[in-house]
Amino acid sequence: MAEQGRPEEYLTGYTQVLARASATGRKLTRHELESLRTRGEQAAEAGIGLRALVRAHLCAAQAVRPELPHSAADHLLAAVEQAVDAFAEGHERAQRLAVRQEEAARREFIDDLLYGRSDLGRLAERAERFGLLLSHAHAVAVAQGAEQYDDGYPVTRRIESSLVARFGDRRILLTTKDGRLICIAPGDQPDVLSFFAKQAYAGTDGGRVAIGRAHPGAGGVVHSYEEALNALELAGRMDLEGPLLHAADLLVYPVLTRDRQAMADLVRSVLGPLQEARGGAQPLIDTLTAYFDTGCVTAAAARRLSLSVRAMTYRLDRIHKLTGADPGDPVHRYTLQTAVIGARLLDWPATAI
Repeated sequence: MAEQGRPEEYLTGYTQVLARASATGRKLTRHELESLRTRGEQAAEAGIGLRALVRAHLCAAQAVRPELPHSAADHLLAAVEQAVDAFAEGHERAQRLAVRQEEAARREFIDDLLYGRSDLGRLAERAERFGLLLSHAHAVAVAQGAEQYDDGYPVTRRIESSLVARFGDRRILLTTKDGRLICIAPGDQPDVLSFFAKQAYAGTDGGRVAIGRAHPGAGGVVHSYEEALNALELAGRMDLEGPLLHAADLLVYPVLTRDRQAMADLVRSVLGPLQEARGGAQPLIDTLTAYFDTGCVTAAAARRLSLSVRAMTYRLDRIHKLTGADPGDPVHRYTLQTAVIGARLLDWPATAI
């Protein structure tokens, strides 16, 4: 943006335009109007506010009036109205263009940041413009709701206002990507992301939020963002409970699936015999899932599945007979639970493995 000047610098020729138009009562010509719009754009680019410019125009018009014939003075107000309107149009046009350019630059930066594109050194320089110091560690929270969100959505603006009101200038960046709400915050300020999670949960009518671990550098933002995305995807596949997910709590899952073939072999070997049961393997896998999720408490698992304790016990016995593994035995329990996690990750038995 150019160095800010004085409003009067952008009124060159204005009084002459008023005098000529007022002399005959004519409207301003197309050339005169376009010249005024151009000066309005230039004033906006110089950072001069519209109020100061309008005031300067009115003061100049008052200075012209005593020099006009009485008959011409009657037309002065109409000429001023046209002139100020054209000047303001140019000023607003420049402002809108500046806003669009700023939005485009911000969106390009966010895309580069979250996809790890661009030179990391250059990315760090650009980050300071948007309030981030990428030399520090950052963590990313991603919120996903029932609908797609964008930067201009009321929900996004409301959450951003809440963050600013609560934390002020803490070098926080709130944005959207692929319809999700995203908050980037310094890694040593977990309270920021916790607050964002609460606001996003309420704003998205019960959506789910995942928080990645804190990592240093420009690449660390991408790493944390991907961890949060993976946590959301994993929660969907595993039907995990709770609106808030921490990537640090889910590290066991990618470890278990790192060797997909080995996991598939385990699922087939351990749980394959359950397919011989009446109704197939899925009801018994659901039984094991509820049993393990409730800390291996039969009564609690039965309530979760809307079964009687007797029916629950029968199912556990049936699993023991089919697989040869006793869910109540600590050694067998680990093998069964790992196989059940693998089945959920691989969507077995719905999907062949």
